[in-house]
Parts: sequence; C-alpha cells; structure tokens
Amino acid sequence: MQEMPIDKKIVIIPTYNERENIEKMIRKVRSLEGNFHLLIVDDGSPDGTADIVRKLQTEFSDSLFLIERSGKLGLGTAYIAGFRWCIEHQYEYIFEMDADFSHNPDDLIRLYTACKEGADLSIGSRYCRGIGVRDWPIGRILMSYGASFYVRGVLNIKVYDTTAGFVCYKRKVLETINLDEIRMKGYGFQIEMKYNAYKLGFKTEEVPIIFTDRQEGVSKMSSSIFGEAFWGVLKLRFRKIRPNH
Repeated sequence: MQEMPIDKKIVIIPTYNERENIEKMIRKVRSLEGNFHLLIVDDGSPDGTADIVRKLQTEFSDSLFLIERSGKLGLGTAYIAGFRWCIEHQYEYIFEMDADFSHNPDDLIRLYTACKEGADLSIGSRYCRGIGVRDWPIGRILMSYGASFYVRGVLNIKVYDTTAGFVCYKRKVLETINLDEIRMKGYGFQIEMKYNAYKLGFKTEEVPIIFTDRQEGVSKMSSSIFGEAFWGVLKLRFRKIRPNH
C-alpha cells in the first residue's frame, strides 16, 4: 500500500436519498484547502444517490470513494464500516459529516486545526457557547438541547453536544475504541462513540458551529431514534468500556 502523508484527511458521509445534495457537497469539500478526501457510504438509496457518486468518481478518481450497502442498516453501522475502511487505508484524520449542508463544510478546517493542535477528537458543537442552531422549531431545539443535558448528567461527561454528528477523530482514537462493542445504531451511536473516547482518556475539544436545518431532501430523525438513545445511555452508564486489543 502506498505510504500516505501524515495529515491525510477523509470525510465520511453516510447517505440515503440525498441526490439533491450529494454532488454539491462533494464539489464543495473538494474545493477546500487541505485536500480533503471523501468516502460516501450509501445505504441502497432508491433515488440514485450512488449513481451520482459513481459518475463523479471519474472526475475525482483519487479522492472520492464509495461503499454501497444493501439497505438502511443504521447510521452507526454506516460510520463503523467507514471507520474500518479509513483505518485500513491509513488516513490520519477521519471526519463525520451530514450530506445535507446542515454542517457547514468550511468548518472542516476548524475541526482539523483543533486536532492538529492537540485534541484527539474535535466536535462541531451547537451548544458549547449558547445555542448555535438556525431554522429549527423551538420544540426540536428543546428536545436536542435537553438530550445533551440528559446525557451529561447520566454519563458525567464534559461534552455539551454529545449527539453532534460533525466530528474529527485522529486515527488512534478509532483504533483504540472497540468498534465491535458499539451497540447503538441511530443518533445514540454519536453519544456512545464520544463516551468511549472520554472513558479511554482521549482529549476532546468542542468547536462552536452554527447548525442549519436542511434545505433540500427529507430529515431522517424519528421518535424511535430518540428512544434508542434515551435507554441506551442508561445502559451505557453501567457498561465497562474496554479498549480494542
């Protein structure tokens, strides 16, 4: 395998029916300074999202990669499949980001800088400096902020935005976390990953961002996703966190 530069960066984007956003997102990330690569993990989107990615691979042959899965298998399993691929291909900085522009791609540079300057994982945080959310109804803000407050209380973790899906991991964090023992599949996955990193002694830094509700496509949020996170956090509190060996 060809040796990679020490700061090799890749952005994992899970997709399901994101044809309105995916080409714009890929072009935006590739336009950033710093040579960010992309790995799209598509869960069998019936709208042809993967077809768009494959077409763009002819243009971005050395920096755009695609994992195609057979159906909706859950956000957590999509990211874990992506993590394993990125570790195998020796990327040093591995990012999570949504496809729908709710996360500003320009902030990838700030997350990278935080890890480059000493953090083991950096979080694009909506709540570390007040509430950084735009175009959300008040009910959703209260539910999301309340969820993070609940998680901090139950797990005694010093992270304001535990459900954030905009994250940069150094490779050593993902190599140390036992990915086989990550059990939650929805947004609870984000909590579980951060808690594992915290319990294993890694340094976390929250980078304040403005989160903007998606402009195109359909949200994947549901009550069952929140239910899994609520009960999963209680179980997580009493679970022994063991590093990968």
